[in-house]
Amino acid sequence: MKINSNLKKMMLLFLVTTLSISCNDDDTGTVAPKTIAEIAQSESDLSILVQALTITDLVGVLDGEGAYTVFAPTNAAFTAYLEANNYDNLAAVPEPALKEILLNHVLGTKFTSVTLPAAGYVKTLASGPVANTNLSMYVNKTSGVVLNGGAANKGASVDVNRANIDASNGTIHIVNSVIGLPTIVNHAIANPDFESLVGALTGAGQPDFVGTLSGTGPYTVFAPTDAAFSDLNEELVGGIAGVSATNLTKVLSYHVVSGNILAANLAAGPVTPILQPAQTFLVGLTGGAKITDANGRVSNIIATDVQATNGVVHVLDKVLLPNLN
Repeated sequence: MKINSNLKKMMLLFLVTTLSISCNDDDTGTVAPKTIAEIAQSESDLSILVQALTITDLVGVLDGEGAYTVFAPTNAAFTAYLEANNYDNLAAVPEPALKEILLNHVLGTKFTSVTLPAAGYVKTLASGPVANTNLSMYVNKTSGVVLNGGAANKGASVDVNRANIDASNGTIHIVNSVIGLPTIVNHAIANPDFESLVGALTGAGQPDFVGTLSGTGPYTVFAPTDAAFSDLNEELVGGIAGVSATNLTKVLSYHVVSGNILAANLAAGPVTPILQPAQTFLVGLTGGAKITDANGRVSNIIATDVQATNGVVHVLDKVLLPNLN
């Protein structure tokens, strides 16, 4: 009888232990992390974002499998966006436009604030102006995490206290404004390496380049860096300051081509700038993409396919000079 009694005790202990482990796994053990959509739905300060996702049928995307990065605007950010664009509410925003705006807050790769580039471009899920392209986003971590130049440039800044919210299918970063769809001008302003270019485009005596390059387009812009302008300043007798406003207009116009020409579609041969139709430059592809200007000077294309809503930007290491006679 003692053996049977002990056996019963052992069996009872085994059963209790098994049930205890089962309960821990199901009820009190590791809880499965929430999806991005579930986290957004649980945050009262993201309720307008959730409404927008529902209107555009994007909840399912952010509730499914993936490795997304979502820059999530707060209710205050959405309210400010609606007021600034004269919308009474979300329902007043055309649904296709609202969907693209939301997709412009989503990256197809999971990034924490550490793994985001210190200064560089990422691609959002928003559609570009031609098939199979996505809009670019410029990330600058010089002071916090600033996207597309910050709120003043239709961009945003990440709330340092509400970054890196981990989800089962990605990461959420709370941002202080709704990120607008960037034009070529927005991309130029956002990147501090284009400060000289922006200064030249907006300088005294210049036409409304900002208005033109903010328009429908599409345009392809070959954009010289600050270093390229610095080199030009050394190259020219009297420096850039000695160039007349008229000739500077010719120089700047020489960098703009019609169409949204991605790097894969660059063709070797002469190209006529849309704003300077009397001149051409020569694209070469041997040994890397490069441009030979009217004066025989060669510029390398050092970065490509910075996609905007109205065109694309390729980055040059030298300013192109047309014939200024």
